[in-house]
Amino acid sequence: MNQAETPEAESTCAHSHTEEKPSRTRELLIDGAGCASCVSKIEHALQGVPGVGQAHMNFAERVVTVSGEATDAALVAAVEQAGYHARVMPGASSQDALQEKEQAERDYYRQRIREMILGLGLGVPLMLYGMVIGDMSINTAAQRMAWLVVGLLTLGVMVFAGRHFFIGAWQSLRHHSANMDTLIALGTGTAWVYSMVVVVFPEAVPEMARHVYFEATAMIIGLINLGLALELRARGKTSEAIKRLIGLQPKTARVIRDGEETDLPYEEVVQDDRIRVRPGEKIPVDGEVVEGHTSVDESMLTGEPMPVEKTSGDSVVAGTLNKTGSIVFVATRVGKDTALARIIGMVKQAQNSKPPIGRMADVISSYFVPVIMIIAVISALAWLNFGPDPALAFALVSATTVLIIACPCALGLATPMSVMVGVGKAAEAGGLIR
Repeated sequence: MNQAETPEAESTCAHSHTEEKPSRTRELLIDGAGCASCVSKIEHALQGVPGVGQAHMNFAERVVTVSGEATDAALVAAVEQAGYHARVMPGASSQDALQEKEQAERDYYRQRIREMILGLGLGVPLMLYGMVIGDMSINTAAQRMAWLVVGLLTLGVMVFAGRHFFIGAWQSLRHHSANMDTLIALGTGTAWVYSMVVVVFPEAVPEMARHVYFEATAMIIGLINLGLALELRARGKTSEAIKRLIGLQPKTARVIRDGEETDLPYEEVVQDDRIRVRPGEKIPVDGEVVEGHTSVDESMLTGEPMPVEKTSGDSVVAGTLNKTGSIVFVATRVGKDTALARIIGMVKQAQNSKPPIGRMADVISSYFVPVIMIIAVISALAWLNFGPDPALAFALVSATTVLIIACPCALGLATPMSVMVGVGKAAEAGGLIR
């Protein structure tokens, strides 16, 4: 007799199957990922966790999709160790997940707008003063005192409006890496420190180089915060299709248990529950009609505008609209197993997928910031050695300009936002892209 056919072999095989655990997929909402160069760093940290199969981050959504058997605590700890913050989101079809994400985005948007107002509130008047008066130099004691006050106000802008840049830069430095926050912190910090040296120790700087750049620090912080707020608004528009799909799911179900009808959250419905749906209400879960006769609008599923007649023995699908009669049906698929939940999951999976060009952009972004820092140093040294007087001032302006204008976010956002918009538009038209 073949060993595979023995009862012992069958027992061993059955035992091994019972020990296998199906791979789970979870989503982590990431805080602190300021630029596209963070993507590969976060993915690498998660892929190093034992039990993780795959980890793909959608930078446009700031969401990482992780598959595998690692615990939630281990995943969050890995992200924290990499210098970021993370929290596990509820299921893909959960309205709680959508509301939590939207609330976090609203808080983020309001915070960036406040910081933008603070930065531009100081930077714009200083810039206009420099354009109209044209004198940003230190020549008298009165000018020193006035610019000292301006320098302290600029420090306040850096603390209250630019703090997150410096925190992000410090966290990156601790983990031996660099990101967009590093560029901004270096650029604004260098401009402020140089200006304060000119104000406090003017004799240490050549007379022709005694110019302050407080307006640059405040303007940069204000404008970048404005850019972050606008970026969030643009990212929010890419997920409209998912929001509309989740909006099809009714929040409650009228469940019949022990002869009594009770309204329960749809998440609490279990298989074989009997559910009543009245005219004008949406079907909460998938099931089979056992009582009544009605017509159901299934256009969200099939695209067909004509209602479909339903009677005992016919199936109904979550998210479809009951039109005419009252029916009772038995739940056959609930939670993440409903057709609507699977559609939402497939759309999100397609949106979070990375085409080859997206993976290439992530690799380029990971090297982008260090290369820019090297270019900034080379630029400063070139101006110091070969530039006209005041060479020190020109070197500072050159290095700061290179640091500030070089941001890899556009590179990292282009591919995921394009994919999300395309998949979302297809979903609205009734097509699923996998």
